[in-house]
Formats: sequence, structure tokens, C-alpha cells
Amino acid sequence: MRGRLLLLTLAGLLVATPAAATTITLPTLTLAGSKENPPNLSPATGTAVLTYNDVAHTLQVLLTFSGLTIASTDAHIHCCTDAPANVGVAVGFQPQFTPGTTSGTFDMSFDLTNSAIYTAAFRTNFGGGTAAGSEAALVAGLFAGRAYVNVHTSNNPGGEIRSFTTPVPEPSTLLLVGLGATLLAARARRRTS
Repeated sequence: MRGRLLLLTLAGLLVATPAAATTITLPTLTLAGSKENPPNLSPATGTAVLTYNDVAHTLQVLLTFSGLTIASTDAHIHCCTDAPANVGVAVGFQPQFTPGTTSGTFDMSFDLTNSAIYTAAFRTNFGGGTAAGSEAALVAGLFAGRAYVNVHTSNNPGGEIRSFTTPVPEPSTLLLVGLGATLLAARARRRTS
């Protein structure tokens, strides 16, 4: 009886909880020439922190890089393919990204409901031609480890440094795992009582 009561209480809490923004910061990406396809010997390094907000429909990108062999020409997110393959650009960082440096920091929040942030090829090939479809495809790619951040130079036009995202569970998966763990703990406690 107590187990059913606990389950009903938890279910009620889930239903009664107001929708709140789920902000997820993906594991920090470490960009390197060895992660390019094909790999290169660039001494450059970089990091990228990507934070997704599912209510505001935003993606915050904080990119820091240094040691490029020559001035940067561009930087962006590519999606959706498995490592180490190459795929086209999903979201470009221009005009906010300032090329022409060998080191720098880029910090920008992208409105994922704005179809203009996606390349036409990405909207067509992955997004079904819409901003909503493009957001869904990009977020799925980011969370599945099928997207990468890339910094390009004229010495390495295909990319001097990059890193793929690391797969992470979706927010709903995390909620189900938490609920399952709570129920298992309650059941174990009941058996020991």
C-alpha cells in the first residue's frame, strides 16, 4: 500500500510541477587538429561550451581558441554525422565571429527559432525546411554526439581545430532515470523495513 501511495505521490508531483526551462550545458569540447578529418598537426587548441535552453529555444556558444597557424577565416557548428566524418555547416558564427586572429573568444546566444541562423543546406537536408525542424535536428545532433564545432584557417580550409559533442541524455530521459532511481530506493527501503 505504501509503495502505491509513494508512486501516486510522485506521479502527482510530476503532473503538478509547472513547466520550467531546462538549461543543459553539454560537456566542454576540447578542440584540436588531431580531431579534424583528416587530422592535422596544428599546435592550436580550443574549448567550446554549448548551453541549450529548451523553453527560450536558445543555444549559448562560448568558444575560446589559441595558437592557430595563421589567422582564422571562420568558425561554426557542423551537424549531423558520426565522428570522424565531415558534414556541412548547420549554424555559422558570422557576422558575430571576427576572423583574422590566431586566438580569441567568441560568446554568442543563438535564437534557434530564427531560420536565418541555419544554413540553407542544413534547413533543407536536416530541418525539413523549417526553423522548428532545424532546431530539432540540431539539438538531437548535439545531444547524440553527431555535431562538432570547427575553427577554419586558410592553411586548413576544411578546419584547423574541432571537436565533436559528447552524447548526453535528453531532459526527459534524465527525469525518467531520476524517477526510476527514487522508486528503486523506496522499494529497497521497504524491503529492509
